[in-house]
Amino acid sequence: MKVYGYARVSTLGQDLESQLHALKNEGAIVIYKEKFTGTRTDRPQFNELLSSLNEGDKLIVTKLDRLARNTKEGIEVIESLFSKGVRVHVLNIGLLEDTTMGRFFLQTLLAVAEMERNLIIERTQEGKVIARSREGYREGRKPTYTKKQLDHALELLKTHSYNQVVELTGISKSTLIRNVKKKKENEVI
Repeated sequence: MKVYGYARVSTLGQDLESQLHALKNEGAIVIYKEKFTGTRTDRPQFNELLSSLNEGDKLIVTKLDRLARNTKEGIEVIESLFSKGVRVHVLNIGLLEDTTMGRFFLQTLLAVAEMERNLIIERTQEGKVIARSREGYREGRKPTYTKKQLDHALELLKTHSYNQVVELTGISKSTLIRNVKKKKENEVI
C-alpha cells in the first residue's frame, strides 16, 4: 500500500506550501502537485497520479475541490477511485467510504463546493460591473511606467533597436510594439 497526495492551486499567485505540509503530515509519501486554473480540463499531474494508483493505495487531498471542479466530475473521479480499490482521505472531511451513505455524503459535499465556487464567480462578476461603472476605472494592473517614460522609449526607437530600448528603459518589447502600432494607427486617422 502506498500513500499518495495531490495538491493543486487555481492561480499562479497562490501557494502550494500549506497543502504540501498538510499532506506530508498525514503520511503522503508521493505527492503530485499542479499550479493553474481550476477551469482548465487538462491536469497532467493528476492524470499521472490516477494511473499510478492501485488497489489498497490511499489518496490524500486537503479539500474535496482539489480533486474536481464540479459535482459531476467529482463523482466520476471518486467512483473510479473506489472501483480501483483506492481509499480517499479528504483532510477537512475524513475518509470517504464506498457505501450508500458515503456516496450520498460525497454528492452533497460536491454540490455545496460547486455552489460556493459559482457564488464566488457571481460576486466577482458583480464587483467588476460596479467597478466599471465608476469613473476612472481601468481594468488590469497599473502600468509600471509613466506616459513620459513610454514617450521617451518610443523616441529612443528612432535610433535604437527594440532590444536596446528594452535594456535602457525596462519597458517590455511587447509594450513597445503595441504602442508603436497604436501610434501609427492614430497618425493614419
